[in-house]
Amino acid sequence: MASCKHVFQISGIKIPDKKKVLVQGIQLLGGKYIGGSVYQHASTHLIIPQVLPSEKFLAACAAGKWVVTPDYVLDSVKNGSWLAEGPYEVAISTASSSTFYPVRQWREKVASGRLKGAFQGWRVVLMVQEPTRRAMFKRLLKAGRAKVYHGPPPSHASVTHVMAKSITEGSKSHNAPCYPLSCVVQHLFGSNCVDMKFNITDDPAETKMASFVDADSSKLETELRDNIIKQEGRPRLRFLEFLDYHDPYRPQFQVDMPDRCFLLLSIYLLCFIIVLLFLQATETDFSNVGSMIECGLFIEALDSIRSVVFPGLLPPAMYLVSLLEYAQQGNATSVFLRNLQQVMYNLLVTNPPWMAPSTVKKYFTQVLQCPRCKMGTWPFLETAISYCLSSRVTCHPLPGPALPTLLHFHSDLLAFFLKLFQGELHSVTTRDFVRPEGTGVSQASASGSLLYGTFWTVWERSTLLSRAVKQLTQLLIKAAIEGCTEREEKQELHLVDTLLELLSVLVEFWCQQHFKLNQSLVEKGLKDLAEHFAVISQDVSPVVLAELVVRIRSTRLKLMMADAVFRNLCCRNGFTVGDEPLSLKKMVLSYLPALGSLAQSPASAYLRTGPTSLSCTSQETGCSTQSSFVNGRSPEKENIPRGLKRVNAADHAGWTPLHEACNHGSTSCVEALLRHHPAPVLNNQVGGVSPLHDALINGHMDIAKMLLEHAGSVLLRQTCGDGRTALDLVSAASQREELFHSARVGDSALRNKGTEVLNLPLLEAGSSLLAHIIFSYQQERGLPSRAQPSDKSNSLAYRLVRALETHSLQKVTQGWTDQRAVRLMEDVEMQLELGRGRYLEQVSQAVKRCKGENTQFLMEILEDLKSRGEVLLAVT
Repeated sequence: MASCKHVFQISGIKIPDKKKVLVQGIQLLGGKYIGGSVYQHASTHLIIPQVLPSEKFLAACAAGKWVVTPDYVLDSVKNGSWLAEGPYEVAISTASSSTFYPVRQWREKVASGRLKGAFQGWRVVLMVQEPTRRAMFKRLLKAGRAKVYHGPPPSHASVTHVMAKSITEGSKSHNAPCYPLSCVVQHLFGSNCVDMKFNITDDPAETKMASFVDADSSKLETELRDNIIKQEGRPRLRFLEFLDYHDPYRPQFQVDMPDRCFLLLSIYLLCFIIVLLFLQATETDFSNVGSMIECGLFIEALDSIRSVVFPGLLPPAMYLVSLLEYAQQGNATSVFLRNLQQVMYNLLVTNPPWMAPSTVKKYFTQVLQCPRCKMGTWPFLETAISYCLSSRVTCHPLPGPALPTLLHFHSDLLAFFLKLFQGELHSVTTRDFVRPEGTGVSQASASGSLLYGTFWTVWERSTLLSRAVKQLTQLLIKAAIEGCTEREEKQELHLVDTLLELLSVLVEFWCQQHFKLNQSLVEKGLKDLAEHFAVISQDVSPVVLAELVVRIRSTRLKLMMADAVFRNLCCRNGFTVGDEPLSLKKMVLSYLPALGSLAQSPASAYLRTGPTSLSCTSQETGCSTQSSFVNGRSPEKENIPRGLKRVNAADHAGWTPLHEACNHGSTSCVEALLRHHPAPVLNNQVGGVSPLHDALINGHMDIAKMLLEHAGSVLLRQTCGDGRTALDLVSAASQREELFHSARVGDSALRNKGTEVLNLPLLEAGSSLLAHIIFSYQQERGLPSRAQPSDKSNSLAYRLVRALETHSLQKVTQGWTDQRAVRLMEDVEMQLELGRGRYLEQVSQAVKRCKGENTQFLMEILEDLKSRGEVLLAVT
């Protein structure tokens, strides 16, 4: 049966999506996949991207199993049946020969029946005390058919090898030759093990393959994971910020211990007063208020209510609803409207729903809805926003054209909603509201909060992008557009700022409720919201969008919004960046070159796209047509052939036209694509394969040189999904020199071409977005804070740097399952590289010479990143 002949294990592939594709391919062809982190004897094939010092690889070699690259499965799936393994057997280039197949000799001996395993006939006393390492070496030796003894062997057994971490008198007591652990690799690969750089050393100070990976590496991953969780769970809104208090002599968001003690004391006193008055309050006769309202004496009714607003005492909801209805009709005076707002705020302060019984929450729910339609809180809030936008789209007709007094009333109403939601957010996150025992007031419940009830139905709470949230973002975009044409009035109302703050509060609230249980759900929710925002705002000027992003107060939301808008902006101007998770490496190697491309966009190009503009989807597999808010068409966009950036929808693999041309060796097609403006993206990867890798894998050197002459040496540093550069794909020295020469030609052409900024507004918008991406990323996902010099050896940052200085990134993160920790470790490595002065050539000369304020600010941030890297290097 096919399932018996093809039983797979996988090693060295940490990206879940890549592993998932391989497992699905194996199962599709009738094979079997065995998971786990250790070698399994039942396996027949091992898949690895490259030769690596892992237990599975060494054990498979010793057992004579097939060790193949991932392409074996991928190509077999395309073929519809299993292919011959020979062409896919893992190889390595060494100094002694151009290509060496480290597994083949043992596989052929086992297949021919000459041996059962590489260690057949060995009887080994394994003198390794550390349990994890001892178990690993035992599995490795047994895979090669050795007999392994941990303690003294039976009297009849003849020991052939004594293997120990270090040769001591104890290891010589078995009357058998003593060997270091490294003899395992030497026996398997002979002299080639030097070129393969496998280190299983008997040095007691360091055992590079096993000791670090099994102990220190695992500990580092745990510490990084704990640090990330702590960073995600920190309170985002402080109480003094909620009260709109800012000490001019102290940075915002900081509260020292005396302030905190005073604050807690004030809260205790407030709670005591609330409880006392709540218990002593007597029934108040509101019948006169009802009579006044029936007689149309709204001013008198409001005055009566103002005099009896106390903690624990609430006027009947129907009376407030009647007063709100009167206020919306347009006949109320400005004094009445201000007094009504004061009553609402007094109710919020004296009876905050996040500190009161559930009946108070129900009371606010009854009051805060349209007095006519009574369809819930969101329609009431949406009506207030729409009226401020002079929109006729409201739940029921309101006086028009918009009256100045009603504009201010609805603007104040929005501010009231914001204050209410801020209080609920603070209550469920910081837990600073301390309730005395016996008050009968339960802890704030997020599930029953007004925030949840306003923006999410019961069936929508597992998604951030609910129907109401979508409508809020659309209203925000409309407010930003109208704010461009009616600056004075909109600035007076501060509508955009209020909506941004409202969006920040609800995002923080939702994320706080879900991140402890499902971090991936939070990441997906933020990404969906940011992508939705980028799509519906793609017809807004990049300058306006950049200003909008800057004003977002939530760093978590700002990071995702800025990233989505920046990627969308690049796509609209002919430079597509990948959809891999955001990291410092991605910003440096992808976003900085993209910024240079924005600087070279034609000055005549509009900063708004046309009514059928292209936007990258979240999967970056193509572009979709979206309707626009602003009519206007760019002549430059008119000349872009449809499908230049599109991918192949037939096999859903994501291949662009440039990939296809490079794969099939169509030189004329590649030339035509590179001549067009905007040119296709050369560093875009699909399945870990860039156009340059695609050309070299298929032997098209002429196309490879053409790509390098167009994009320069930056392409030579790009690695594929298997970690190989373009130079790793060619073996002849002459071919390498040809590629180097073409890259130098490309670098020279780029230096001569990219020295002038052709589109300053577009560059300034992109620089602002990228600066805030980097800044917010450092705040949200940055490195752990560095300790003082006296304690640097115990700091996490110091140990991360030491690990990377001693071992490769791949070895440090080998076996890690938390991809967030892996990305943070990659960030440490990138920061060290920046500290060494590398990768800064990603910044084009045009960007470096630009005198724009935002671009110069970005350059300062990059210089700060370099300085941080230098500090990290100094501590080692």
